[in-house]
Amino acid sequence: MKKIFFVFGTRPEAIKLAPVIIEAKKHKEFLTKVVITAQHREMLDEVLRVFRVKPDFDLNVMKPNQTLSEVTSRILIGVENILKKEKPDWVVVQGDTTTVLATALACYYQKNSLAHVEAGLRSFDKYQPFPEEINRRLVSHIADINFAPTKGAAENLLKEGIDKKKILITGNTVIDALLMAVGKKVRLNKELKKVDFKKRIILVTAHRRENFGTPLENICNAIKEISKLSDNLEIVYPLHLNPNVQETAKRVLSNTSNIKLLQPLDYLTFCYLMKKSYLILTDSGGIQEEAPSLHKPVLILRNVTERPEVVQVGAAILVGTKKENIIKETSSLLEDKQKYQQMSSIPSPFGDGKASCRIVGGLMNY
Repeated sequence: MKKIFFVFGTRPEAIKLAPVIIEAKKHKEFLTKVVITAQHREMLDEVLRVFRVKPDFDLNVMKPNQTLSEVTSRILIGVENILKKEKPDWVVVQGDTTTVLATALACYYQKNSLAHVEAGLRSFDKYQPFPEEINRRLVSHIADINFAPTKGAAENLLKEGIDKKKILITGNTVIDALLMAVGKKVRLNKELKKVDFKKRIILVTAHRRENFGTPLENICNAIKEISKLSDNLEIVYPLHLNPNVQETAKRVLSNTSNIKLLQPLDYLTFCYLMKKSYLILTDSGGIQEEAPSLHKPVLILRNVTERPEVVQVGAAILVGTKKENIIKETSSLLEDKQKYQQMSSIPSPFGDGKASCRIVGGLMNY
């Protein structure tokens, strides 16, 4: 029996690893354990409840205003102590967070085998996204097996000298999670009741560290102008808990009748809102992957993306953070029905919902 440890700390990691954990637990060949760092506490716990994943270890590292150095060191020491005691055969991480980097280092120091889910994503700009771009580059070279979501991601790994025997193309597990979520019933909570679903819904999310300050100001000012384009528009912006996001968004966007600033939404509710939306403006990586599966056009509020497939196939447009560009591209999609129909009908480039099976199979057969 192989002892498999899944280590994660944020909501996106939990969403994307939950289907893999559920699949791994179906196999008697695996003793599956879950380690959470709780890099994000509240938002992580909500996803664990949705997918009924129970942690075996909880490092609970979250502290107010912690620096990257502080959280990295606490996770590194905490995970290392667990590895020393438990000696797993495999440690599985997902994505590009501080938890992923620190766990990879702990595995390297303890000579534990590491599997990296969603490997090979690259923006080729070390500060965008920050610090995620460098996190994932480093982890790729530590990992013993890299589960690449797309052919393009696998090619990035090969170009960096990663042995092709250590690469398996799987699709993205976010599609597995999304397909599980959209089949569940959602109750209209007090946040959703604020939204006028009779109007065309523009869903907005913006929370990335590199957009704090002037870029987020530009995004919010663009949203305010977009709200004036039609009486039939409802702009819905669930706010991230980070104070940098909360302060800017509330200062610029409060007191505008057709802009709804919501509290953070649980995963099922957010999936429901995506389904009900007309189009989505986001700087999130995960939403770039999810929205095409729901046939929703995406405007990416970033200067670069490590998910170029969604732009290449035409399901998303990279608009950056300049106010004029955001307004122009949003207006175009609202007015040009043919362009909207074309974008919304493009199949997702991120997989078929069976990535978790391929990943578990890869761990079994490695």
